Amino acid sequence: MTAPSPRRLIIAIDGPAGAGKSTIASRLARKLGYVNLESGAMYRALALKAIEWDVSFDDEAALLKLAQSSRIHIEPSLVGNRVLLDGREVTARVRETDVTQGASRVSVHPKVREWMVARQRELGLNGGVVMEGRDIGTKVFPDADVKIFLDADPMIREQRRLQQERLQGTATEATAAELRERDRRDRTRAASPLQPATDAVILDSTGLSEDDVLNRVEKVVRQKLDGHL
Repeated sequence: MTAPSPRRLIIAIDGPAGAGKSTIASRLARKLGYVNLESGAMYRALALKAIEWDVSFDDEAALLKLAQSSRIHIEPSLVGNRVLLDGREVTARVRETDVTQGASRVSVHPKVREWMVARQRELGLNGGVVMEGRDIGTKVFPDADVKIFLDADPMIREQRRLQQERLQGTATEATAAELRERDRRDRTRAASPLQPATDAVILDSTGLSEDDVLNRVEKVVRQKLDGHL
């Protein structure tokens, strides 16, 4: 008689830009053998299509129509997620500054978010996923098995984002201002504002290394798998 396979969890990691969500979610997913679903990449893909089709970031109806006619796929790989838009790989393009800014703007629209949330739920329905974003634990998967809200001091987050952009060769002097504006939009938008779920484990990564954060998150997950959370 074979032993039952361990239950595959839905893990939600939320938090503001620069808190380290993407890195932690990716590493955690690899350690667990789970899929890392990056919700932000889906908004980035839509923003890119809006740029290419000359659709205003402020036109909710047009953006929703554009989303409904799009095929957005996130494919895990050994080196991170690949982003496919209508069958075309756009992984590097969606990380560029104009798309990043556009993603923050298209994400404020309630009808666009509703469409995205439905797609994200489909992707994670069977568990075995680590999904990161800004409203995963509050909106996409309010019944997620594990909810982490990862935060850090704004100055530290700005430094991390600038360092990340330098590594990618895309650093700009406006990085700090852009991050603050993105924070403002995320926290004040009418649809699913950025805030911790009431049952989330809040983790401040300001004085922690990447490995420290990963170890703490993994401990929470292991407690859940062992039935102690």
